[in-house]
Amino acid sequence: MITISLCMIVKNEEQVLSRCLDTVKDLVDEIIIVDTGSTDRTKEIAANYTTHIFHFDWIDDFSAARNYSFRHAAGDYILWLDADDWLQESDQEKFKALKQTLDPNVDSVCMDYYVAFDPLGQPTAVIKRNRLVKRSRQFQWHDPVHEQLEVEGRIIFADIAVSHGRVHTNTERNLSIYEGLLAQGGILSSRQLLQYAMELTANGYYEKAIGIYQTIISDPTSYFEDKLQSCDRMAHCNHELGNKEQELQSLLKTFNYDIPRADYVCRIAYYFQENSDFEKAVCWYQLALKLEKPKKRLFGMNTMAWTWFPHLQLVACYGKLGQLEQAYEHNEIALSYAPNDPNVLNNKKLLEAALRKRRSEDA
Repeated sequence: MITISLCMIVKNEEQVLSRCLDTVKDLVDEIIIVDTGSTDRTKEIAANYTTHIFHFDWIDDFSAARNYSFRHAAGDYILWLDADDWLQESDQEKFKALKQTLDPNVDSVCMDYYVAFDPLGQPTAVIKRNRLVKRSRQFQWHDPVHEQLEVEGRIIFADIAVSHGRVHTNTERNLSIYEGLLAQGGILSSRQLLQYAMELTANGYYEKAIGIYQTIISDPTSYFEDKLQSCDRMAHCNHELGNKEQELQSLLKTFNYDIPRADYVCRIAYYFQENSDFEKAVCWYQLALKLEKPKKRLFGMNTMAWTWFPHLQLVACYGKLGQLEQAYEHNEIALSYAPNDPNVLNNKKLLEAALRKRRSEDA
């Protein structure tokens, strides 16, 4: 059986570090904690789990810190996590089985990363990460922010997910790192350019971000998923700026780079719903329900668009159109995904009352 070193970089993570380590402490053979300048109880909490605690002087470079943590690992494989990550019980069991059966010729294990959840705790946004890597391959992290672990060789995709629950963000810090790079004459890669535009968006610099998204979309060498994400984020920027026509055109542009996908089709539907054009919204939501989930391994996907979300929105749209039977039908389907959701249960109650009233009036 392989041995695994958990490598983490942390700073002021006293709120979440125990949750993370409690879910993986029995799955790994050693825990490496690299602290980049905590002023809270982070290091004290880490000491309850490991003696391998190291300090790294922060130099505005996440990759440098992660590579430093990897250098302290001694296991056959390295698992990396952030402090606000954790493994749910089912994923812990799957991980335990993987550790017992993993072919040592595998260079990297790619896992799902649940980065957002609905009120019922179901993942709504899933991306892929090379999460477990062979130490002897000496894979390196690149990029100072939104760092990326470059791997090659034999890569497998495991049915294991790491869950993420962010408790604090620092988008100004990330933006300042990019601005610092550019001020020093640095040239951003295509991937860095997209992340820079997203940081601009998060900080409200919408027009500047739109210009970068357009550059990415126009670049024939850009990856199709980067173009799709640029279209989506550009639509968000135009929405915030009140540019309704440009918002819609940005969403429709996604069809240039992939077959219709439910996540983007739902965004178009919601555009019409938000503008009270409920008949058009219904048509787009109905289209979303007919689309199959992509079989190819995409590195980012909004999963709720293939499950309950179109049905729940159709409840609202059909309700506005006075088509209560259709609204009730889709609410029942939404209820099958979320049988205990109070909002869906309340919809059921209201719709049943409205339907009884209508039938009594028609009698």
